[in-house]
Amino acid sequence: MELLKHTNPAFKPLNLRKTPLSQQIVFKMLSRTAVRTANTLVTRRAFHATRARMSSPYHYPEGPYSNLPFNPRGKWFGVGYWTFMTVGFFTPFGIAVYQTYKEQ
Repeated sequence: MELLKHTNPAFKPLNLRKTPLSQQIVFKMLSRTAVRTANTLVTRRAFHATRARMSSPYHYPEGPYSNLPFNPRGKWFGVGYWTFMTVGFFTPFGIAVYQTYKEQ
């Protein structure tokens, strides 16, 4: 600290006893807010770590593939998937050809 005093003339060490009362109040408010935020984050993290009760009628099984309305592990999934993708891709082109060649 002594070295900084000699090298930097604008250096002033922070002394809370010499700071005005308004700055001390602001410092206390900010520190309280930081502590409150840290406590809130810890509380939220602990709450989300609890397991859902499967005996409740309002919870459904969780995990991979549980939120899909189809079974991606089924025998015919690949055929259905590629049929859906092909129809979705070529439909606009088919509509354009139809609109081009239809009689007005």
